[in-house]
Amino acid sequence: MGEPSATEPESERESEPAPHGVEGAEDSVIHTRALTKRYRGGQLAVDGLDLTVPAGSVFGFLGPNGSGKTTTIRMLMGLIEPTSGAARVLGRPMPRSSRAVLPQVGALIEGPALYGFLSGRQNLVRYDAADPTADPRTRSTRVAAALDRVGLAAAAGKKAKAYSLGMKQRLGLASALLQPRKLLVLDEPTNGLDPQGMREIRSLIRELASDGTTVFLSSHLLDEIEQVCTHAAVMAQGRLITQGPVADLAAGTRGRLVVTTPDAAEAARVLKEQGASDVVIADDRVSAEPPDRDLADLNAALVTAGVRVRGFGVERASLEDAFVALTGEGFDVAG
Repeated sequence: MGEPSATEPESERESEPAPHGVEGAEDSVIHTRALTKRYRGGQLAVDGLDLTVPAGSVFGFLGPNGSGKTTTIRMLMGLIEPTSGAARVLGRPMPRSSRAVLPQVGALIEGPALYGFLSGRQNLVRYDAADPTADPRTRSTRVAAALDRVGLAAAAGKKAKAYSLGMKQRLGLASALLQPRKLLVLDEPTNGLDPQGMREIRSLIRELASDGTTVFLSSHLLDEIEQVCTHAAVMAQGRLITQGPVADLAAGTRGRLVVTTPDAAEAARVLKEQGASDVVIADDRVSAEPPDRDLADLNAALVTAGVRVRGFGVERASLEDAFVALTGEGFDVAG
């Protein structure tokens, strides 16, 4: 199964030019060019996607539910055909090279498919047995290691139907970790996990990346992307809004103005008069989107109005600020 498909001529595989249009495509683990999916009835789920995932990155694929993330992943994994455009995974065209590519990819898409009447351990044995490249002599060792890695060793004998949603997510992730993978594709991997479980999965993702695995992580949680990812792409309504290193995505976005004062209500009134928007009061802290003018003038206006200013400054823009600035809309920040 790890060999190229017999229906894929050697000449086609080797002579096909690499996709172009995005800098660094030749070093990418995932690259798409004008990738588009239109469903029957005319619904445009993914619209002309040009995406580049650098090798060795933890890449966050970010967007609200319904923005086209899962459809994109399903095309990348060869589960559905694109309407138009092209995609390459590990340097090979998809879905044509699925037989060569997929054994090198671990994936958790739309939640794990589990046998409820089997235990967690038995489910993983089934997954491992379905992999023709897996050595049956070391199966029990691989299964035990995968269970331990996701924190399910103690619950390995429990039937999967008795697992919580978070435990099922962990078991699905364990199935993707049974073999060493060049690429790990995770669709909302922390769905259903409590805060401690989310931290553990984030730590595991960082560990995998440090071992050389490229991780492609789909999420609607902004803070999840900011905490664990090195690179990210932002999707909205099926279209790519921006992509690049996480540290750079918010760099061009102006952060929120924050004023600390015991006169919060009066400070909010003055800021609004001066053109600030989205003014929010929280105890002695007033935050706002600053107007496009010299902030020293705002400070002077506050003092002139008798506001006792104890703190005044602009916070570093977050990924949330960048998303709102780029799309004009917001979505879940922490779930």
